[in-house]
Amino acid sequence: MRALVIGSSGGVGAAMVAALAARGDDVTGLSRSGDGLDVTDEGSVARILGALEGPFDLVFVATGGLSIGDARPEKALRDLDPAAMAAQFALNAIGPVIVLKHALALMPRQGRSVFAALSARVGSIGDNRAGGWYGYRAAKAALNQYLHTAAIEVARSHRDAAVVALHPGTVATPLTRKYLGRHPAVPPQEAAANLLAVLDGLEAGHTGRFFDWAGKEVAW
Repeated sequence: MRALVIGSSGGVGAAMVAALAARGDDVTGLSRSGDGLDVTDEGSVARILGALEGPFDLVFVATGGLSIGDARPEKALRDLDPAAMAAQFALNAIGPVIVLKHALALMPRQGRSVFAALSARVGSIGDNRAGGWYGYRAAKAALNQYLHTAAIEVARSHRDAAVVALHPGTVATPLTRKYLGRHPAVPPQEAAANLLAVLDGLEAGHTGRFFDWAGKEVAW
């Protein structure tokens, strides 16, 4: 299998590259720090992906951020800041679907392929019982809608493709370190192995859906 991992310098992304390579897959990893691929800058996405030669059977987007700059997840309405909320949408919602926009040309039109982006259970509207984290929750919910919508279009040109959102569970990375508290978390290597097992089982009939690390569907 040929795989493309976007966000390969992060915890889950780096672990996914290692897991794919360890089993003999041909994997290309790209990141902002290593390759200048910034998902919030469409020009960099178009330039870098445009220089690649497909096809890739798997495109895995592991970018994202819970806190951006000095902004922290909001606990209440009084904490809302429009600029911080817009930054959340740019990174966590718009960025991955812009990758799909440019990666689709690198995916085979015939034969099984998968495009997957990391979402989060907190982006589930149906599962939201705690409130808070307005910007991050809303951005991940928007990502889910983007991917669900794109899956309908992609199915017309790539009938064997699956476009999905994935919840990796709580992973012990720099992204989550400040907010874990006593909440249990798994190391990136375990998260990548779990996600890879889910990815291996995806077919066209799964497109447009949202799955967790165990392969269970998450409520929208």
